[in-house]
Amino acid sequence: MPTAPRTTDELYQALRENNERPYGRTRTVAAEELADIAEQFGDPELLAVTLMRLQEAYAYGAEPRKSPVVFARILALFDEQPDVFDATLRHSLFWRFKWVGNALRAIPEVPLTTLRQWLTEMRDRYEKAGLGLQPYYGQCFQLAAHTGEGTDLAYELWASRTRTPLSDCEACEICERARHHLAAGDDERALAVWEPVLAGKESCQEEPARSISYALLPLLRTGRADRARELHLSGYRACRRNPSMSGEVGRHLEFCALTGNEARGLELLAENRNLFEEVDSPLDQYDFLTGVEVLLQRVEALGHGGLPAAGPPGRTWTATALRAEVRGRADDLAARFDARNGTTAHTDRRRARLDRAPLLAALELTLRTRALDDVAPAAHVAVPAADLPESLPALILRARELERRGHPDDAAHWARLRALVTAPGYTHPDDPDVGPLARLRADLLADEAEQAAEKDRFEAAADLQEEAAALYDEAGEPGAAAVARACALLVRAQLTLEDAAEATEARTTALTAAHAAIVRLREETPGLPPYQEARLLRLRVTALALRFQASRNEEHGAPVLAEADLLHAFATRHDLAGQISGALMMRASTHALSGDLPGAVTELDALLDRLRAYGPAWHLPRTLGLRGRIQLGLRDARAAHESLTEALRLAAEQPAHHSGTARLHADLAQACLGLGDPDEALRHMTRSAELDLRDGKRVDAFCAYTDVAHLSLDLGREEDCIALLDSLLAEPDVVSGELDDRLMAQLRLPRARALHAAGDLKAATAEFAALAAESAGWDDDPGSHAVIAAETAVLLAESGEFPQAREAVDQALAAHARAPRYDRLSGALRELARLQAERQGPDGLADALALLADAGRIADEARAAGHQARGRSLDTALAYEYGRVNTYAREYEDALAALEKALALLGEPGADTATAAEWAECVRFAAAVEGYHQRRRDAARARLAAAIPLLTAAGHTEEAEELTKLADRLSNRE
Repeated sequence: MPTAPRTTDELYQALRENNERPYGRTRTVAAEELADIAEQFGDPELLAVTLMRLQEAYAYGAEPRKSPVVFARILALFDEQPDVFDATLRHSLFWRFKWVGNALRAIPEVPLTTLRQWLTEMRDRYEKAGLGLQPYYGQCFQLAAHTGEGTDLAYELWASRTRTPLSDCEACEICERARHHLAAGDDERALAVWEPVLAGKESCQEEPARSISYALLPLLRTGRADRARELHLSGYRACRRNPSMSGEVGRHLEFCALTGNEARGLELLAENRNLFEEVDSPLDQYDFLTGVEVLLQRVEALGHGGLPAAGPPGRTWTATALRAEVRGRADDLAARFDARNGTTAHTDRRRARLDRAPLLAALELTLRTRALDDVAPAAHVAVPAADLPESLPALILRARELERRGHPDDAAHWARLRALVTAPGYTHPDDPDVGPLARLRADLLADEAEQAAEKDRFEAAADLQEEAAALYDEAGEPGAAAVARACALLVRAQLTLEDAAEATEARTTALTAAHAAIVRLREETPGLPPYQEARLLRLRVTALALRFQASRNEEHGAPVLAEADLLHAFATRHDLAGQISGALMMRASTHALSGDLPGAVTELDALLDRLRAYGPAWHLPRTLGLRGRIQLGLRDARAAHESLTEALRLAAEQPAHHSGTARLHADLAQACLGLGDPDEALRHMTRSAELDLRDGKRVDAFCAYTDVAHLSLDLGREEDCIALLDSLLAEPDVVSGELDDRLMAQLRLPRARALHAAGDLKAATAEFAALAAESAGWDDDPGSHAVIAAETAVLLAESGEFPQAREAVDQALAAHARAPRYDRLSGALRELARLQAERQGPDGLADALALLADAGRIADEARAAGHQARGRSLDTALAYEYGRVNTYAREYEDALAALEKALALLGEPGADTATAAEWAECVRFAAAVEGYHQRRRDAARARLAAAIPLLTAAGHTEEAEELTKLADRLSNRE
């Protein structure tokens, strides 16, 4: 606490500020300090209030040992000075008898006799105060349910009584009733009782999150998997990292374990690692640890006990080691509760949870669905070791033969050889066919370079190729050295391409030079075997193709085709099937880049026929993928979908590193969008992004995931969006701050929008405010700051914080002056004005009009700059908003004048549907103002009567019908 309160007013203000903090140690420590300060003022009412706030912090901060102690102080104060407690404080005092009962049950060291004595104290106090006993019987039932004895009778004594003002809230009581039926094995009855809470009709501090956690498994058992999935996403978000809801977190982990989502369970466990230390409630610990053990037990059963798992801080855990630790702790807690209660209820409940078999083999919980194999360390061998030659010379020769053919299985052989060569005590075979160790090391470096180039690590790839070339020279392999140097030239030119993103001339110059150097290498290297000469020819044509792609200069297209023909002729003469295919692919790509998409498809169709007849079969996925992309360019989504689907099917038969499935999934997503199937598109987009992430292309992956987030938001799948982005933001390099802050903002921004769409205004506003503060320092990108600050202002206004909203929008306007964002700023200003007038009425009119004046200046700037607004024009939107704002402020004549201006700007309705709908809305609004607010029904009906035929004549019958209904309502009211 920066400065201790010095007056009672300051103390009350500090209490209000502390109330805004989330429950946890920070809030609890502040509450303790405020309670100590309150004692110094000698004000018993103030002391009572601060002690109650302190008890609340203990109750919701999972510290049950302290809650009864502070309540004893409150009760003593009540007994000594009952007049200090007004009706509100008195109600709160008697309400908290239940909190003490809950706290005592949660501590196994508290004897059962003490629990019963407390219940007797509660009953006596309630009777003396003339209060109904239903809350007392509720506590008796909860004790019976806790011990596992006498539950049916206790339930009837409680549930049959009429609720009182001190009864638990309706949502909490629904949960208790449903859990009673659940314990009796009646899933259907429990879910029927739970429905008002699960549907969001009843809620409180802990509901519906608490009920959701218990309802997940019954929903699965009764065949409602989709509902369970939906509730898991929203319910988990409401309880994650919350010490007072650790038991709920444990049940979500259990749900993951029983639905084939063990990998997500480990992810959520990592997110809630704080609960191992911050939960001071033994009962909550028992519940949480049992859920953790269910998950870890399942991970072990699937053979992944060696995977990392997030456990108590201070050491590194595997799933197996953590399970042993958790099992010991939870068994001890169960035994302590059972010893206190004189039953075996807690041990039995633990065993029942641990003995449950999975309820579903696989349930897709989130867009980012991963299996345990996906989170395990990547395997280095792409095919089973049994398929590799056993003898070292045979392995080396086989790897080289596969590499010459361009066969994808060479990767597994090189991986095995790399492991053998780098192992201590490696002995190179003395075999003339194998050659010296220098040659093998060069082979391994060249393979490593290709992997680096595939991941766009061009500098590393070039260095590796040059190192390989030197070793090839040492081994007496000039042809291989020439190929390695040519590869190095090409990737260095691509490095220039990357570094000179805006310099087309520099890019084309670098690639032209690379081509010339590769030509010289071929000419200067005598005795090249055909496969190496073909490789050099392929690198030549690739250099020219990249140059054409960079320059888009039509003059650069013909040289590519000429080089491709040269390669094709050479490969045909020497029967090099892979290079024949490569040459034909290059021709097709060049036609496509030249704009001849039909010609490219024709070339690819011929190539596909050849590949199916003569091979190589592993070129089929890439060829089909290119055809699919070109068909997308031809706007033939159905044909593209067929090509890309076949490509994916065939790619699945190849080693992952060679299949190119990330790009295939991305293209297939576009085909699905073209076919009107956004849900399927979402699945393919997510799969593409995840594959990029696994391949180490993290920037590409996060950008792709941003697109996934935006599409899921467009589809109204806010919880999916939030769960996906939470998962990504928990990635180790994100948490450690290793990734670019702009890239992270691309993920956080849609998350904030999703939180807003999901109704979590507080969390959304906090995230937007944080982003606005960070983006204020983006001097090179003021436009993004303008957009973020504008959205922040709207959320602040929705929360009623209008002065802060004005500050945020002023920041947006300042950034907009440097990088205009006409549409977004105008929209935000109009929305702010509407919210202020709607919430404050006439008192907010002046501020609302000032905001609209700012929006008017932006519209003038946009008009002067020749900016074309997306959708409705800024001028008509502004006029309409003046109408709404003045209506909220009860300035009806000004409202009508503004709406008339909007109608004049729009003109009479024509064929355009959007403009007609906007025009009809202005007419409707104007008629409503006249008819309802000004009571000029004849004028309103006349307005409508003139508008309806115009809409009908232009074919806008739906809009006309809406105006007809309003006219009828105005007539009926008269």
